[in-house]
Amino acid sequence: MSPRTERTYLTWIRRFAKWCRGRDCAPEDPGSARAFVEWLAGEQHVAASTQNQASSALAFLFVQVLGHSGPLELPRARPRRSLPAVLSPEEVRRVLKELRGPHRLVGALLYGSGLRLSECLSLRIKDISFEPPVITVCEGKGGRSRRTLLAHFAEAALRRQIERVKALHERDIQEGGGWAPLPGALYRRSPGDSRTLAWQYLFPAVSPRSDPATGRTGRRHIHPSAVQRAFKAAVQTSGIGKRASCHTLRHSFATHALRMGYD
Repeated sequence: MSPRTERTYLTWIRRFAKWCRGRDCAPEDPGSARAFVEWLAGEQHVAASTQNQASSALAFLFVQVLGHSGPLELPRARPRRSLPAVLSPEEVRRVLKELRGPHRLVGALLYGSGLRLSECLSLRIKDISFEPPVITVCEGKGGRSRRTLLAHFAEAALRRQIERVKALHERDIQEGGGWAPLPGALYRRSPGDSRTLAWQYLFPAVSPRSDPATGRTGRRHIHPSAVQRAFKAAVQTSGIGKRASCHTLRHSFATHALRMGYD
């Protein structure tokens, strides 16, 4: 599973254990798990997706970790289907205009290439191609890789960003760092790749840090929450009068592409 899924499952398992301690019930009892999920839905009024996420985490705990072999009937909810928010091209321009620095380029790629935020921030230098203009998304949602178009209006900003990453990477190498984290076991098979420009993140973090897997110092990508905060502020200051998130740009990309006659 992805590191994000691991963190999410661990969060729910910790929350479940804390809930059991507060009620003096056994966390290894499947009945406690059912009661916890029912408490989330009935008293905490969580969204259907949140309830199902908790159920998935506890199912993994009981089946894969504790080796529970009996029926594990955890309540699941049917998510409500709602129409996604979509911005007009003019509204997109107004929001992007309010973003600054790399956050504006992130927004441009979310809209121009239809990327998810996690996919955009996980891009490496090697994933960008100007001839042909293509972006390669490696192990996107569900572990699937794909190619998507590179919007013409983002090319100049992308080239400048790559030059900034190159200069930053050269400085990091001079200071003894420059080791980007590699996916899977690649750091064991080809550890030298970690220090090449190709494997550096397109949107590197402000500060380098040590990789727990290798002990080497490098830069991860900027945190999604930083982009989300900047986008929320941009929506408010743009005056478009709509609620929108980073993912709204992906919905807007798809809607506008369909209206222009794309498959």
